[in-house]
Amino acid sequence: MGVLTQYLLQRHDIDLKLVELDGESVDYLLTHFPGMQGRLYQADYLRLDIHRLFPGPYRVIGNFPYNISSQIFFKILDDKDRIPEVVCMIQKEVAERIAEQPGSKTYGILSVLLQAWYDIEYLFTVDSGAFAPPPKVQSAVIRLRRNGRTDLGCDEKLFKTVVKTAFNQRRKTLRNALKPLLPEGFDASDPVFDLRAERLGVEDFVALLKIIPADHLDRPVGKLFV
Repeated sequence: MGVLTQYLLQRHDIDLKLVELDGESVDYLLTHFPGMQGRLYQADYLRLDIHRLFPGPYRVIGNFPYNISSQIFFKILDDKDRIPEVVCMIQKEVAERIAEQPGSKTYGILSVLLQAWYDIEYLFTVDSGAFAPPPKVQSAVIRLRRNGRTDLGCDEKLFKTVVKTAFNQRRKTLRNALKPLLPEGFDASDPVFDLRAERLGVEDFVALLKIIPADHLDRPVGKLFV
């Protein structure tokens, strides 16, 4: 209903484009906020060709739909070199997971993949009482700012594969969790294989990739590349 957008519309120093999937919401917004005319696109953000709207760098801001927030972050990662900043409200547990450091049980796939390319700030919590009707979950606002990293020092696709595979069985040690990726007879005696995925930071995963033969990682294994 334009709760956030009404304030963005007052900014004359930005080129604002708006994306809304629901047709009734689009009609409501155009009726109540005439300034959205020509700026509002009825579309699915996950399928939208954002380059058609912004040929250069752009920032992402919004109250992300909680059921697809992870998918939105993966799309942001795909375009990370053109997105210097993201500010969003998401479910509190997801925000904590993204901002978490290694060693925590909430630290996971998105934590590693996003922290590889962005500095994460957990800005503040939004209590359920701020919504009508109040949801059963709390929310939080976080900010992602592109860090100075331009290269991981390893293949990005393989990095993502190893991170996802390691966390898919996070209760197992890396020796067992990564078994589908390791060649037969591979010497997994390095102490890192005694750890669980949640103990490894970005640099640790990069170092791990340098231990595993790249030619073996680069082959599809089951559904790992889906």
